[in-house]
Amino acid sequence: MRVAILGGTGSFGGALAHRLVALGEDEIVIGSREGARARARASELGAGVEGASNLEAVAGVDLAVLAVAADAALETARSLAAALGSTPLLSVASSLSFAPGGALPDPERRSLAERVQQLVAAPVVAGLHSIGARNLDRAPPHEDALICGDDAEAKELALVLAGKLVSGRALDAGPLASARALEGLTAVIVNLNRRYRAHAGISVTGLPPP
Repeated sequence: MRVAILGGTGSFGGALAHRLVALGEDEIVIGSREGARARARASELGAGVEGASNLEAVAGVDLAVLAVAADAALETARSLAAALGSTPLLSVASSLSFAPGGALPDPERRSLAERVQQLVAAPVVAGLHSIGARNLDRAPPHEDALICGDDAEAKELALVLAGKLVSGRALDAGPLASARALEGLTAVIVNLNRRYRAHAGISVTGLPPP
């Protein structure tokens, strides 16, 4: 699979790129607002990894991962809509705010992924919200990866990708509307990590064996 990681020079995007390059199963294109920065990051990751501007990175890929910061996700999606065309887009960001008591989920009724879907013709899927960048940067974490979306083919591509990142399972969490819960789960994970000084993840129990 050929995968573009938009925002591949950031924390989560960089960790995702590092993990996929280490696996060596996919063609990886690092995307960034600045093509030169993406190319520099790609050269650090080794031969065969490409770097380009976000606009150039989505050309000819099977799956694009929207890994930019949450506050840049909508504008990035809007600017890439034409270039993206019908290429499936995996949204991994969660919009959070912070108060003295901890991280808070986005008060918006619709998830960030649903708002992205309104801006692009491409099918949008959402997931990986419970997986921390620091967990990805190590051995595959013993946790499950949750993916949701309305387009079956796009969801399957995202599930295949997610299954490579964890030693647990990649699980179909339902329609894109479920992203409201998945994105909110990020706030829960952040609060757990702060309270217990940990790197928490999610494992779902009670499901039949794969």
